[in-house]
Amino acid sequence: MKFFIDTANLEEIKKAAALGVVDGVTTNPSLVAKEGDVDFHTRIKEICELIDGPVSAEVISLDA
Repeated sequence: MKFFIDTANLEEIKKAAALGVVDGVTTNPSLVAKEGDVDFHTRIKEICELIDGPVSAEVISLDA
């Protein structure tokens, strides 16, 4: 079984990763928006730098 944290909050991700039980992160535009004035792409890059595992970033777009 793998455990993923569902957030875009960097402090929450750091704390969960420090516990050693987080395998990856899932997030989406709504969770990033809750973090305030944060660029979506920048936040995803920051998350990828923190986690040594899969990052699932759901997106909304009419274009591929």
